[in-house]
Amino acid sequence: MSTSWPHMSWPHSQSHTVGSIPRAATVHKPRPSTLSDLRSHSRLSPNPSPSPISLSPSSNPLRPRPPQPSSLTPPPAATSRHVAFILSPTSLHVPVLYFSLLALGVVVSPANPIGSESEIAYQVRLTRPAIAFATSATAHKLPKDELRTIILLDSPEFLSMLNRVRSSDTQPEFGVEVSQTDSATILFSSGTTGRVKGVLLTHRNFIGLLAGLHALRLEPDPTLPEEQAVSLFTLPLFHVFGFFMLVRAVAMGETLVLMERFDFEAMLRAVERYKVSYMPVSPPLIVALAKSELAQKYDLSSLRLLGCGGAPLGKEVAERFTERFPNVELVQGYGLTETGAAATRMIDSEESKRYASVGRLSENMEAQIVDPENGEALPPGQRGELWLRGPTVMKGYVGDDKATAETLDSAGWLKTGDLCFFDDEGFLYIVDRLKELIKYKAYQVPPAELEPILQSHPDIADAAVIPYPDEEAGQIPMAYVVRKPGSNITEAAVMDFVAKQVAPYKKIRRVSFINTIPKSPAGKILRRELVSHALSSHSSKL
Repeated sequence: MSTSWPHMSWPHSQSHTVGSIPRAATVHKPRPSTLSDLRSHSRLSPNPSPSPISLSPSSNPLRPRPPQPSSLTPPPAATSRHVAFILSPTSLHVPVLYFSLLALGVVVSPANPIGSESEIAYQVRLTRPAIAFATSATAHKLPKDELRTIILLDSPEFLSMLNRVRSSDTQPEFGVEVSQTDSATILFSSGTTGRVKGVLLTHRNFIGLLAGLHALRLEPDPTLPEEQAVSLFTLPLFHVFGFFMLVRAVAMGETLVLMERFDFEAMLRAVERYKVSYMPVSPPLIVALAKSELAQKYDLSSLRLLGCGGAPLGKEVAERFTERFPNVELVQGYGLTETGAAATRMIDSEESKRYASVGRLSENMEAQIVDPENGEALPPGQRGELWLRGPTVMKGYVGDDKATAETLDSAGWLKTGDLCFFDDEGFLYIVDRLKELIKYKAYQVPPAELEPILQSHPDIADAAVIPYPDEEAGQIPMAYVVRKPGSNITEAAVMDFVAKQVAPYKKIRRVSFINTIPKSPAGKILRRELVSHALSSHSSKL
């Protein structure tokens, strides 16, 4: 292992080995140089790539002919380097649209379709798109006076055009040159601690991520029957996790099962029906699989791997999941919108058993743990702010030079704002967001340490911890708890359960019961909403 402090990295020119799997091996297959090249460089099975499947809880699956990237006629309002704003729920049209626009050199900027009109208007003003794509259900949220062209993805004209393209044997070529330094996407940060930011990512950022996947790709054993990977997407495609996993699936030639909207039982039915082998998921889904009795009613034996990211996953929850599904490998990773997705990951079954860790650095990535007070680099085992540097780090925040300068230093280091530490073997451990630490007297209490404990209680379906102002202590840990159906667990029982497992200063000192915990699409707790709720004596029940 190549490790040096004050920062650590695994240079691409070296081979870091865990067991028999190389961290950075020589790649003999051609790689795409931009996202628009994926159609000619994708890793496909010997047979033609299976069609994607769109799954709706209320409709039958559709099996269209596999769409070709760049199959859309270039919209007159959008040309190379213009921004296209996309406001649509997951459907088969969305991946086609993404890759078509990327192949044309258009910058793709998808947003959450359930966002409010004011949130959408802010994002449109931030990105200044030349064109917008929406559906008949979302178009009313777009600020019409700021958009020259709006195309409805469910309009008869658009659907007719797609059908004509699918029935054609030729693929149009537009001769658009796209370079790695060109902007590819503007993805929005989760906004867990404030207003969302537009994160500008280049083609090189995504190709850097794909290069790591190619380096780790193992050749199949010729003595074993080939199994086509089937991925089920419950993730929203507008979020960086879902966006990158879509790019990954296309690059690896996998079959995709897309859910138009999330429904837990519909997901279980889909796993059984389509023999799903892989799912990228967020922690709330792991919690549901570990606790729900519904999961026992379906044949989930095809599942081989769950890739978990987007938010911290507690060790207790991971262990409970593995106990229930011993044949499913649960792999955690860590990343940010600002790094295009995974900055760390696990690559084999032995690593995945380190439930408290999010893995080791991805290929070509450098990291250092820095004292947030004085900026000095810290050795393994000591907690500090995680800084990252590598080819996947963003270009900057759109329209916010101040935030860009505060986050990216002159040497290219990205300040993540996450409190973390590395162990002596290079495994990363996430403690919490620096801005979310609870300041109890002279102590710092990480909410992410208390939440898994709460979630491990058999009568608790979900929980979140926030800082609550206190005249004497400054702040105290307050828990918001969602009871399981039929549970009557009390405030005292909750506090006592936690108190038995933590140091005295970390005890929960206030409890409120609610129906749901507000979360981002990636599963991150929206703590600011809970803080506002706690501080308002007249707030309606969440």
